[in-house]
Amino acid sequence: MSALPAPAQFHDALLLADELRPALHRLYRRLRQESTDSAEGVSPFQNLLLATILEHPGIGVGDLARLEKLRGPTISGHIGPMEAAGLVRSVPDPDDRRRAGLHLTEKGRTLIETLRNRRRDWLAGQLAALSPEGRQAIRAAIAPLSEIVQ
Repeated sequence: MSALPAPAQFHDALLLADELRPALHRLYRRLRQESTDSAEGVSPFQNLLLATILEHPGIGVGDLARLEKLRGPTISGHIGPMEAAGLVRSVPDPDDRRRAGLHLTEKGRTLIETLRNRRRDWLAGQLAALSPEGRQAIRAAIAPLSEIVQ
């Protein structure tokens, strides 16, 4: 069990959180706008599901639901329209015909790649406009920010 932070450390952390949260929220919202501008009717949540399926080809609906901490019927409600749109296909498991795994179609892969490239290009443009010191400060913050979300 870890020790509680000293009151001064916690107060400093509260102030930092109050400054950081709005900046992260605006960044997230702007990146999401880059995704939805060309998403061909795919919701931000469906983008997330497509990315997860890309990372875990053959994942079942139940496993996808557990990974996203949602119920199976909720996930199925999103997968159905994505299958109808030709973004995802369900492939029977050769070892267990009762189970099917989800895979992205070429159209789904292209959509995810396009969305990722748009977000990356927008962010790169914003980073390029910063001073070298600003970019270095962000580079230095990546590791501590990554620790927070693990």
